[in-house]
Amino acid sequence: MKNLLVPTDFSPTAHNAFELALQVARRTGGQVTLLHVVDLPETARYATTGGLAGGGGLNDVYTLKLLQVVKRRMHELMAEAQRTFPGVQVQDLMHTAAFDDAVLDTIQDRKIDLVVMGTKDHHAWQHVFTGSRTEHVVRLASCPVLTVKHPAPNFEVRHIVFASDFSAEADLAISSLRQVQEVFPEALLHLLDVVSDPGQHDKAMLRIHHFADRHQLTHYEPDVFAAPNASAGIPRFAEQAHADLVVMLTHGRAGLSHFFQGSISESVSLHAASPVLTFHAQV
Repeated sequence: MKNLLVPTDFSPTAHNAFELALQVARRTGGQVTLLHVVDLPETARYATTGGLAGGGGLNDVYTLKLLQVVKRRMHELMAEAQRTFPGVQVQDLMHTAAFDDAVLDTIQDRKIDLVVMGTKDHHAWQHVFTGSRTEHVVRLASCPVLTVKHPAPNFEVRHIVFASDFSAEADLAISSLRQVQEVFPEALLHLLDVVSDPGQHDKAMLRIHHFADRHQLTHYEPDVFAAPNASAGIPRFAEQAHADLVVMLTHGRAGLSHFFQGSISESVSLHAASPVLTFHAQV
């Protein structure tokens, strides 16, 4: 978690992500890249130097002014970081591709270890008709994604919730889970399984203990929580447990099957009050 990427649209939620990313970078000795995706007019031509590639007319004047405003706001954020976290290096980057492509290209080009994104509640109709940029990045990013909903000026992680069904697939998460514990060694680890039938409690508890024994986990607490489904149960438990961080394994899925089946990790990323860290399985 040393090379962090924060996509920003200069909104309050994006600022929450930036603030938290700076704290993580300070803890890990890392650096932060601020990315803004510029929505240029179709006729504008953008040079790699950061200016316009010739042309003229009103669109070019508008584009030039837009780039100047973006650059100024990026510099303001970098100056803020210098004041509040003087030891953390921050770089700015502007991109003109579609948002998903810009983020994924930057992850690849800059060897990003962690994407930190602001998010806010989405109503069901918004999700169906417009989708979610956050959901897309969680699903497609090759590196872990940390979603942040609320301000966290003092990000102290004392309670980590790792939510899983603790099947054999959960073993693929252990490498990433250990990395999280290395960053926050003082935190209590809650191993959480959500069951729809309270009668499943004992079997779920047994799976949790077997998982912990297999990987020699210490300083953990087993938790089984009853809820209609995991997407609803995980945020509820996290709130009750005063979780500072929720950690989940995710899968990259696209197309019709994803639309009908959904993804628990993507849903929790959008709806949990706590920051949520999702990562792909490490085979």
